[in-house]
Amino acid sequence: MRRREFITLVGGAAAAWPLPARAQQPAMPVVGVLSAEWPNLFSDRLRAFHDGLRETGYVEGRNLAIEYRWAEGQNDRLPALAAELVRHQVTVIVSTSTPAVLAARTATTTIPIVFFIAVDPVQLGLVTSLSRPGGNLTGVVTLNVEVAAKRLQLLHELVPTAIRQRDEYRSCRDDNERAGSGGPRTGT
Repeated sequence: MRRREFITLVGGAAAAWPLPARAQQPAMPVVGVLSAEWPNLFSDRLRAFHDGLRETGYVEGRNLAIEYRWAEGQNDRLPALAAELVRHQVTVIVSTSTPAVLAARTATTTIPIVFFIAVDPVQLGLVTSLSRPGGNLTGVVTLNVEVAAKRLQLLHELVPTAIRQRDEYRSCRDDNERAGSGGPRTGT
């Protein structure tokens, strides 16, 4: 094959190549995990996290990267670790404790932060409401009195004979109210 024929062949192939195939592929999303814990204490939750990602089609190393930052019980390290994730321009920050989410919130107002905490994020000032968090923070809350009361209300609607659980909850709630940390009454 002559040089001219070769150049024509390569040039024609390049011109015929589909335009989307030549476009730059989007960068792989990067999840930043920020935790106050040690990695070995987080292994069960990390396994569940990976399982959940896999169920939605994301596999670490294939179509998703994950950057881990562990404070290993030294909460004073969290602001620097959060700032490091922001510098790496992660797509989202997953935060697993109140100190970690506070550090992430201080580090960025633009990168989405998903938290898993055991305190009321409204009372803490992280979100404006549970139903409409607003801003760049959202997440899962455990041990929330308002949500626990709603769960019992739903349980009562589904299983009206669940009186024993209701009475045990009321007893605990009454103890909390006497201690000054009362939650809302639901009528259940």
